[in-house]
Amino acid sequence: MVNKTTTKSRVALIPCETYDDTRVYQAVKQGLELLGGVSHFVKPGENIILKPNVLVGAAPEKCVCTHPSVLKAVGRLLKESGVNLACGDSPAFGGTSINSRIAGLKQALDELGIPLAGFSRGTAVSHKEGILVKRFVIADCVLAADGLVSLPKLKTHGLMRMTGAIKNQFGCIPGMLKSQQHARMADPYNFAAMLVDLNTLLKPRLYIMDAIMAMEGNGPRNGRPRKIGALLISSDPVALDAVACKIINLNPAFVPTLAAGEKAGLGTYHHENIEVMGANIEDFICRDFDVVRKPVEHAASGVLMTFFKNQTNPKPVINKALCTKCGICVRHCQVTPKAVDWVDGDQSRPPVHHYGRCIRCFCCQELCPEGAISVKNTLLSRLFFR
Repeated sequence: MVNKTTTKSRVALIPCETYDDTRVYQAVKQGLELLGGVSHFVKPGENIILKPNVLVGAAPEKCVCTHPSVLKAVGRLLKESGVNLACGDSPAFGGTSINSRIAGLKQALDELGIPLAGFSRGTAVSHKEGILVKRFVIADCVLAADGLVSLPKLKTHGLMRMTGAIKNQFGCIPGMLKSQQHARMADPYNFAAMLVDLNTLLKPRLYIMDAIMAMEGNGPRNGRPRKIGALLISSDPVALDAVACKIINLNPAFVPTLAAGEKAGLGTYHHENIEVMGANIEDFICRDFDVVRKPVEHAASGVLMTFFKNQTNPKPVINKALCTKCGICVRHCQVTPKAVDWVDGDQSRPPVHHYGRCIRCFCCQELCPEGAISVKNTLLSRLFFR
């Protein structure tokens, strides 16, 4: 958190062209030294949870998850400082162990002797200071730890425009409870406020973003790898995400978590209040990065408004040629009745969307293993809202 009247938030921007273990270790160490050193964030003997982004298990070159080399570098540095470590995440579906192994993270942890923490069970805790959400169910291992170090991955996101430091803590909510949050927070700005409340509850010590290879396009699972060649490190997640936005040429005001985060005192997204340390940010800006560059729309309310929004708001669209009819989109739709479902129960044909029910959470697009679902603009939005 930053006191905006007296100081700027500091974000270390460290060049790192490769996932070579030695180079990544040196880059993380350099960034931490610019911010005051490891001892500024953790103390010997503390129990710290490492929280990478493990949306689903995917090979490192797919850029879906935090790269194993980044996890290994951070784990090594913290172990050298005398910290007791465990690591975990709650993937969108499937167990932590199998998804972490597919992503190469379990192997990295085994090399360092860091145990994999279970995120499947949680406990309800109150959050009286929350702006919107006053109660969360948090993974027990997170609650038992002294602190959290967050390791996000820079990716595009259908609902929030980009996913980074603030959204990474969503995985501290166990299992299907995350999907329930999408259903409860149908408006994306409420969803963003929930994510901010989650961060003010958990208070991660440090955020280290893997932006060596980012994901553009149909993120956060089915986009394309895009080289950025950098690591971003800060204790201010709002500032870190704002710097990431500048790198991908995205107005930070278009990312709902940033304005909500600044309002809640989580940090600052205004660049005049941020000190970028290390490299020159202008050397990293990708002006043609494939990301949606317009504000997020509020959810529809009322019959007429719902009709209008359905004609103008972006919507998830299934490419029937790519669809394998696995049913993941149907199973993970939290709307009742479902907004994406089989036609008359026929699972031999691709599911269809019922846009009058759809809350535009884009979970179906996020979780489709084949990249068969993408977010498309409607005809009216293309004609009148360019």
